[in-house]
Amino acid sequence: MSEPEEELQEEQKERKKKKKKKEKRSGRKKKEEEEKQEQEEQVEEEVEEAEGEEEERSECFILRGIFKLGKKSHDVLLTRTRLTWTPILPETPTGEASVLQPDVLMLQDVIAVKVKRRRAAGQESGGAVLGVALFCCRRRGLKLEEDTLHLHNASAEHTHTWYNTLKDLLTGFSSRPRYVKVFINPCSHKKEAVHIYRDHVAPLFKMADIRTDITVTERKGHALSVLKECKLDEYDGVVCVGGDGSVAELCHAMVFRAQLDAGSPEKPVKSMLPLGIIPAGSTDVVSCSVHGVRDPVTAALHIVLGHLQQVDMCSFSSLGQLVRFGFSAMFGFGGRSLARAEKKRWMPSSRRREYALVKTLARLRPEDCQLSFLPAKKSNTDLFGTQTQDQDQDTDTEERAESWTTNQGLYLSISVMSIPCLSPHAPQGLAPNTSVANGSAALIAVGNTSRSEFIKHLKRYSSSAGQFSFSFVETHSVSAVKIRPRSLIGSSEDESDEEGDSKTTPIIPSDGVAFPWNIDGELVEISNEVLIRVHPRLITLYGEEVDEAESTISCNCI
Repeated sequence: MSEPEEELQEEQKERKKKKKKKEKRSGRKKKEEEEKQEQEEQVEEEVEEAEGEEEERSECFILRGIFKLGKKSHDVLLTRTRLTWTPILPETPTGEASVLQPDVLMLQDVIAVKVKRRRAAGQESGGAVLGVALFCCRRRGLKLEEDTLHLHNASAEHTHTWYNTLKDLLTGFSSRPRYVKVFINPCSHKKEAVHIYRDHVAPLFKMADIRTDITVTERKGHALSVLKECKLDEYDGVVCVGGDGSVAELCHAMVFRAQLDAGSPEKPVKSMLPLGIIPAGSTDVVSCSVHGVRDPVTAALHIVLGHLQQVDMCSFSSLGQLVRFGFSAMFGFGGRSLARAEKKRWMPSSRRREYALVKTLARLRPEDCQLSFLPAKKSNTDLFGTQTQDQDQDTDTEERAESWTTNQGLYLSISVMSIPCLSPHAPQGLAPNTSVANGSAALIAVGNTSRSEFIKHLKRYSSSAGQFSFSFVETHSVSAVKIRPRSLIGSSEDESDEEGDSKTTPIIPSDGVAFPWNIDGELVEISNEVLIRVHPRLITLYGEEVDEAESTISCNCI
């Protein structure tokens, strides 16, 4: 072999060696990358497993024991959020165990827990331990009802372990009140407020270990004067037992007190304490709007369980002076019918309401006024009044003065409502296109029309939708409203009813007339322009938003 050939073979060998080294290095690098990727995946899996284990630990049982429910033994498990129990069944002859779905009780629905004991007649303390009793809340439609779960076990040590653990878990619900200020209006509706509180509410508060400081109001404005002076930081909430008038007074008082405490006389300030409403009136529209039913037990259980609902409110002012805070206002037909009803306080509430309604319909007259409104921001409410974006600040009406819409004309009724105003008479609400916390109010303006057409509009509130489908009814979602009436004198009480069914006509104007307003069921007489502004989520009520109220009665007077 010649020398050039030997050199060529040597070069080829060197190339092969380099190629092998290169392949070896790249293989080692690839292997390292694969190992690194495997390690990263393993770490991710370990993190996911740790998170899963942490989640499982949060829901894993804290206690497990055997209790009797009725006559059968059950395997009972307790986690931080729920209690489950499954019957213990003997094995079948084939050795197969039956698989049963456990029953579940969420701890958020448990009102209180007590130790069950066997006591002799007249024995007030001590006694043999029988187990644990859990007092809980069950839903039946819109109603909340009290229920009891009995867990029987004769072991005192076992029972007290469960009792103490359950007690600690229930204490962890921070929204539940421990000390409340209670106002009772003994004169509301059928004068049953004291009995309603004593028979239905006080036992639930005592069971849940809620302490109370009770004031029985003696006159109109009594609750406002008390709230101005008392130390609110001692309480976890305020409770009102009464009708819409009592509720309106307390809501106004709480926001007004918050303004005083914050040193903000101009701008409304949200009340820090929630308000619980025990219905004891004739309509109870605010209570129905956050409970769905006029049931004192349901209302009390919402308070005990700490169900909180933020609610919009309105401020009503005239000539730059605050008149009051509230949820709804009616001008025209609503104000005049209430003014007539107030003159017949000696009548039962249902008859008084029907009398005033029929009398006002018989003497139906439109009001000549200038109506201006500021449409609600589209970013805050949609077409159906549901909230799409939080808005905690009041609308600056001066900066958006150019967006006011103004109409001049004759109106039979003008209503402004920041809540749906549900009631048994109007299950879907007087303002069904708004909600309790969407940052806007519903403006419902009923123009001048015949008496028969107006009655058709009213009757549809108690039956189905369509009350706003008439050409003479206009609705708007607004953040502010101005109503400037011309000074009109209504027909005198001695004036005979106008015959026929033609369009009604306004009465001769006169200066210095105070017009009746229905503000949250209270008669307020104002002779000048009224400015209504919506303040989003200005107060917190115990309850939850509902779509429709339970209909138990209907008005048959028309």
